[in-house]
Amino acid sequence: MNPIIITLLIVLGVVLSCCIGLYFTARYFFRFTILRKPTATLDNNINANTKWEQHLEFIRPRKDWLAKQPLEDVYITSFDGLKLHGTVLKCGSNKNCVICFHGYTSRGLNDYGAMAKFYYEQNFNVIMIDARKHGDSEGKYTGFGVLDRQDAVKWVDFAIQKFGEDVNIFLHGDSMGGATVLMTSGLDLPSNVKAIVADCAFTSAYDVFSHILKRDYHIPKFPIMNITERMTKKKAGYGYRDASTLNEVAKTNIPILFIHGSVDDFVPTWMSEKNYQACNSEKELLIIKGADHAESYYTDTALYENAVKNMIKKYT
Repeated sequence: MNPIIITLLIVLGVVLSCCIGLYFTARYFFRFTILRKPTATLDNNINANTKWEQHLEFIRPRKDWLAKQPLEDVYITSFDGLKLHGTVLKCGSNKNCVICFHGYTSRGLNDYGAMAKFYYEQNFNVIMIDARKHGDSEGKYTGFGVLDRQDAVKWVDFAIQKFGEDVNIFLHGDSMGGATVLMTSGLDLPSNVKAIVADCAFTSAYDVFSHILKRDYHIPKFPIMNITERMTKKKAGYGYRDASTLNEVAKTNIPILFIHGSVDDFVPTWMSEKNYQACNSEKELLIIKGADHAESYYTDTALYENAVKNMIKKYT
């Protein structure tokens, strides 16, 4: 056989092998990140660096307190027909309400089981939602804030219907939930939404996925991210760059409290710093020293709660 043809066949074989390898790597990443998986707990949280056991003495009594309260299961229908679930803790007053958005693979009662007591003591009704594809909500694909921001608008409408036209609403989110409330901030929201608390929020799904690829797999973002994003657009109906927190906070007029742990390397601290810099509304940035991902509330509870209390006092 002609040596040139042999060389071309070898090159073609190498290229084909690389393409197949890239496809299956991207497919694995898509299935791992986008498809429904078991709900995370304190014992199987996806961020292995967060040492939850050191906070259990604080968390468990508050969760036990919450479990003894008269909780109400509530439901809304998403813009694309999914049945979404939330849990309501009523404080006895219809004046204030906080809607809480949890992190990736978690659910409302997990991430806000401890913090709900704090908001309750501030005379806030608490709605702890399960994001699409999480907890008791329907859905096959994670929205990573891009789809969830439309759901957040629906939850705001629900809160107004439940607690009255003059209710003051706070949005509070951590990790993916933090990105969700920031991506919601620039949408057309009713004046009832008085303030937003965004804890360890990423700037976009594309940015955080690229970071995890590099941190955990030592893989450059190109071309895996491009292939995976095409899969997500085809299956889930959105791209990782279809929404950015940076764009939304730049046009919002809602006051925002940005919170982040100083040693968070799952969602790097610089993402909240960039969000803070891009924000054009009244704003505050709180970096909790020594806190890992989604750990700020438990690392320095007093500092965290005082910052939120200031927001409550100023904007309700």
